[in-house]
Amino acid sequence: MTEYCKGCGVRLQNEDPKALGYVPSLDSSYCQRCYKIRHYGDLTINMQQGIENTETLEKINDIDGTVFWVADLFDLESNLISRLNQRLSGKDIVMVLTKRDVLPATVSDSKIIDFVRRKLKEENITVKDIIIGGYMLKKDDASRKVLDEIVDDIKRYAKNGKAIFMGTANAGKSTLVNRLAKSEDLTISRNPGTTLDIVEMQGDGFTLYDTPGLENPYSILSHVNPKDLKTIIPTKPVKPLITQIYEDQSFAVGGLARLDVIPRGKSNIVAYFSRNLPVHRGKLSKADELWQKHYGEMLSPVLNEENVQMEVWQAPPLKVNQKMDIVIHGLGWFTLSGDIERADIRVPKGIQVSFRKAMI
Repeated sequence: MTEYCKGCGVRLQNEDPKALGYVPSLDSSYCQRCYKIRHYGDLTINMQQGIENTETLEKINDIDGTVFWVADLFDLESNLISRLNQRLSGKDIVMVLTKRDVLPATVSDSKIIDFVRRKLKEENITVKDIIIGGYMLKKDDASRKVLDEIVDDIKRYAKNGKAIFMGTANAGKSTLVNRLAKSEDLTISRNPGTTLDIVEMQGDGFTLYDTPGLENPYSILSHVNPKDLKTIIPTKPVKPLITQIYEDQSFAVGGLARLDVIPRGKSNIVAYFSRNLPVHRGKLSKADELWQKHYGEMLSPVLNEENVQMEVWQAPPLKVNQKMDIVIHGLGWFTLSGDIERADIRVPKGIQVSFRKAMI
């Protein structure tokens, strides 16, 4: 009899069909929720919110091993964890950056590493090593090279041969652990909160631990309808949408965000979002009318069908010859350059926006 689900780690039970861990028979290997996700892509219980971060971190601290912190390069700001070294009781940390294959190939790995090191310094986070990863959806030479690098670091740094994979939801932890363990046991999906508890697996001479994704309440991914995740989360390299503007313009990212730009002269706006996510450009003078008339229709996806309350963030002044990213956590970013008088970004209230020196 399997006491815990092999796919998500939840304790199995056969008393309440509507509760987590339900199985018709206690000799099942997977809970009904995992079974439906794996075979039908059907999410019966949504755990985008509800997995307590403090409890997950306590369980990680109870394991006498080394943390392999998995972070999504495309959504880096949303994946950064405040006071990470302090919250992990002095554990050694190796950073594994996933979804490299989603970024344009024109940006070099060395530039990515320099960018990430600057971000870690800003957050006062110390790591033993940084591995650039990705390509996990294809079992090709690129993915095998990344796995070899991770195995080398496990052998070099993992205390007691124990590697604990942790990070925010949707970073790609379970996919990595499956590949490292040469297994397909862990349930993989786009839905945040797929892994519900610690799952232990054996690698080649070491022990791997998959952990629940840490919830980020300031990310769009924690609030959007699960059916829209396939539209928002990129699985293929993003195609930058490059626009030159000379007059006031507005850019709507579906019904999830809106960038309003007032240029003084020629300015460049580059949008980095999933290929499936529509970006509508129009005159700023017509932006409010467009939003009110087409929200939830042409301007979709949305957080909900009612017009949500939007919060306005004003970008800091843009210096001459400077490129700035406006990052919407969980969604993507705009890169601004040129002669810009003012830029405002509108997002649903509670969603975080960051401004940074351009990554690309």
